[in-house]
Amino acid sequence: MAITSKIYLSLSSGNIEPSANDIAFTKRLASCGQLMGIELLDHLVIGEDYYCSLKERNLF
Repeated sequence: MAITSKIYLSLSSGNIEPSANDIAFTKRLASCGQLMGIELLDHLVIGEDYYCSLKERNLF
């Protein structure tokens, strides 16, 4: 059985651009997950009307 995970970050500001800290956190979490056999599928930053997928932007 495969173990996977996703991260969701909801921002009320409407700004869906991931910060440098968001990207660094995602990379660290993906690395830790690999050690435990957990694949990080995506990290989504969700605004009021739009979202940003770090996976789609190849940021991790």
